[in-house]
Amino acid sequence: MRYICPLITVKDLEVSKNFYVDLLDQTVKYDLGKNVTFEGDFAIHLRSDYQELLGENPITEGGNNFELYFELDDMEALLEKLKEHDVHFVHEMKEQPWRQRVLRFYDPDKHIIEVGETMQHLCSRLKNDGLSQEEVLEITGLPKEFIEFVFSLNDEDE
Repeated sequence: MRYICPLITVKDLEVSKNFYVDLLDQTVKYDLGKNVTFEGDFAIHLRSDYQELLGENPITEGGNNFELYFELDDMEALLEKLKEHDVHFVHEMKEQPWRQRVLRFYDPDKHIIEVGETMQHLCSRLKNDGLSQEEVLEITGLPKEFIEFVFSLNDEDE
């Protein structure tokens, strides 16, 4: 058996496809009419069609028990873009306990979308804030080799 991708159901396929393409810069890999798979290997499926496949088992929405996770370094630009499109936020920019900046919001069907800065960007940001490799290791829990690699990249840029 091989795992393929998460699939979420949506009320309006075009609205949701446009949300992921236009706001989140995702690329369509396959558009099969009632099902769209994106390059990041997640899929959306027209809820009315999916309901037929399930039979009488109901589809519920807005349970806050699932999210699609993305990473991006320019968090501020995304935040502004989302605000311009009146996206409903779970929360705006927030630092996690390991100092990664994330924001969470809902797609048109109330699925949670989380976007966080990449771990490489996080390490670079913490280094630029004056933290040592040991402090970044303690805060983030990332592998020591990864932190050393990121710090060495930053040293080359200076």
